[in-house]
Amino acid sequence: MQLGEVDISAITFNPKSRDDIPRLLRALQHIYTDLGLRNQVFQALESMISVDRRNGRPGMVLWRILVFGTLRLVTNCDYDRLQELANEHGSLRNMLGHGPYCTHSYHIQTLQDNISLFTPETLDQVNQIVVAAGHQLVKKKMSRYVAVPIRS
Repeated sequence: MQLGEVDISAITFNPKSRDDIPRLLRALQHIYTDLGLRNQVFQALESMISVDRRNGRPGMVLWRILVFGTLRLVTNCDYDRLQELANEHGSLRNMLGHGPYCTHSYHIQTLQDNISLFTPETLDQVNQIVVAAGHQLVKKKMSRYVAVPIRS
């Protein structure tokens, strides 16, 4: 980490926001902080997204493809809006691992080349993994509250 960067697990979002971006970023934050879930999602992404790093264009790590891909599909935005969000939205930049002093900007062609690989089918596969993990989480919480019969 560099000066000003915030660990993804420590990013805070406005809990009263009714916008879809903070809700999506909180969900992605959960995926990132749960190592087992993150590994499952990345394995699915690696099998569904074939990126040829030899073609000369700037690539992206899977985490950024996941963040940008879900953001584009969930908000139904075009690549111009995605570029604006990527370069100007503070919480999103924190989620991508950029601090306030980072001058890295995303070019439209880089976004198009990499995020076009994240299809609705890919999002569906990621959703299946996340839903299964959510069911396991609910089962764990429910098992804590199971009533034990009292013997008299």
